[in-house]
Amino acid sequence: MTQPSPRAAIHAIFVVVPRFNITTLITMIETMRIANYLAPEQLFSWEIVSFDGAEIVASNGMKTTVATDSDVLLAADLIFVLGSWGTEHYENRALTAWLRKRARAGESICGVELGCYIVARAGLLDRKPATIHWSWLSGFRESFDRVDVQECLFTIEGKIMSCSGGLAGVDLMLRLIERTHGSGFSGEIADQMLHHPIRNAASSQRSTMGRSTETMLPLVREAMTLIEQNIEEPLSVPEIADTLDVSQRQLERQFKKHVGCTVVQFGLLRRLQNARLLLISTNLSVREIATASGFNTLSHFAFSFGKFFGRRPSEYREAWPANEAAPSWPGSLSDFLSTLKEIPARAQPNRD
Repeated sequence: MTQPSPRAAIHAIFVVVPRFNITTLITMIETMRIANYLAPEQLFSWEIVSFDGAEIVASNGMKTTVATDSDVLLAADLIFVLGSWGTEHYENRALTAWLRKRARAGESICGVELGCYIVARAGLLDRKPATIHWSWLSGFRESFDRVDVQECLFTIEGKIMSCSGGLAGVDLMLRLIERTHGSGFSGEIADQMLHHPIRNAASSQRSTMGRSTETMLPLVREAMTLIEQNIEEPLSVPEIADTLDVSQRQLERQFKKHVGCTVVQFGLLRRLQNARLLLISTNLSVREIATASGFNTLSHFAFSFGKFFGRRPSEYREAWPANEAAPSWPGSLSDFLSTLKEIPARAQPNRD
């Protein structure tokens, strides 16, 4: 913790919960540290606190010793709530009450990565735009129907903010510094961090979709986006081609060339990935999850899920059990695209 000097303008409190992302915490704090380094006076100060004990274990196993007495924390200009794996199930009444109290006092509060679940459960994101890490986006949307969930890097709605996590935390901090100290100063900080360009709030979280950014054709990227936007009610290949104003043959040819699978195969994969996420981040039944992921029959869903992930959906409800040292996230998108070539054709039905 760095104690604020009499001339310190902005004080931040970082609230961490078990299995938080320590990289996000460090890079957000580092942005403020560099600001202090460049400025002739101290511009920022910060404290790190936990409501779960003095020693918190991050998602990579590193242990962090933090403050635990919330009653002695200073008034804050910014409060960041950091959570990662498992935070979708985390509940702490003392933390919820503290956040509501701080919000009533007019302090700015930001949920970072899965810390957005904590801020949302406190009711602070109701009827406000909010984002979260893309891999939890569908589960978050299903859990909080009063929140305007968006896929972007961060949101700022008055005194309430959200951030998707990772290095988006740096972009958020730089934009906040830009508000108070100008774009020239935030640009100097970015130079020190070798972080360019500084991204805007609405920037996309993802760019590769499991494939090289150098080889991705815009047409294919647009098709992928359409598929992802229509998970619950999948579009047919002719509908996608018509929307993009290309022939079905051209769409299929370019998709096969740049992605390595057919449009239908990729759509099936994304629907299964959506189901996997809902299984670990919501309390929806398996049948409800199958419907929300665009499957007309439970049997087709269970069969396809088992072929891709090697387990039944009911066996997949906890991504990181409390007794395991590391999370279980079986395979990357690029891995799954590669395995499509190895899966028998009967496991890749064209339609439900």
